[in-house]
Amino acid sequence: MRRSRFTAFAASLLLAAGIALTGATAAQAQAAAATGYVALGDSYSSGLGAGNYISSSGDCKRSTKAYPYLWAASNSPSSFDFMACSGAVTSDVTASQLGPLNSGTGLVSISIGGNDAGFADVMTTCVLSNDSTCLSRINTARAYVDSTLPGRLDSVYSAIRAKAPSARVVVLGYPRFYKLGQDCLGLSETKRSAINNASDYMNDAIARRAGAHGFTFADVRTAFTGHEICSGTAWLHSVNWLDIGESYHPTTGGQSLGYLPVFKNAA
Repeated sequence: MRRSRFTAFAASLLLAAGIALTGATAAQAQAAAATGYVALGDSYSSGLGAGNYISSSGDCKRSTKAYPYLWAASNSPSSFDFMACSGAVTSDVTASQLGPLNSGTGLVSISIGGNDAGFADVMTTCVLSNDSTCLSRINTARAYVDSTLPGRLDSVYSAIRAKAPSARVVVLGYPRFYKLGQDCLGLSETKRSAINNASDYMNDAIARRAGAHGFTFADVRTAFTGHEICSGTAWLHSVNWLDIGESYHPTTGGQSLGYLPVFKNAA
């Protein structure tokens, strides 16, 4: 009888603790959503390639299908400033995207660095040139990632922290672009492998700098595995000669099924 009463009492305590913890978790989520959210960065955050562009965003191509917009619609932050812009480099972020940041900003997301490293030119070179020229251009980009990109990222990350001292900052990386080990129209296996390795190289550099500033690096490579170009279920546009700007950018699926879940987990 005593053991039975003790067991019931212990179960009650565990149940109460569980309810308290659940309540605390819900309260924390509500508190996070109640703070301001600012989305910074380049085309991977603005949503180029996903369509449904906000007309007032002009050439920035901010999409209602982009992960920042989708997250804000689901979580109702107290304020949402969508500043990411297609084509942005690190200096564009510091010059024109940080205005909404303040002491009340609770969450910041950013993807940046690909344009600094010459991503668009790398892809153009590899599509139009032979293997040797492609590899040479990639090596130039990798050298830039070693010598210059870390300092530029540091400048952006320091500026974000100075303007939003209490914010949780999530730095999102880039996917690998190609499915390997099979025929893929337009690019050799050598080129595709080198491009994927270059993406890994840049992601690793971005992750190191994000970590050095106490930011969270959100790695999307696993989410996109099986959905690369030439996979049959790609979440990335291949080269599109009719709308060249959308080439190698996430589709609506890439934003909602690739970037958004990764960002949710990190935010």
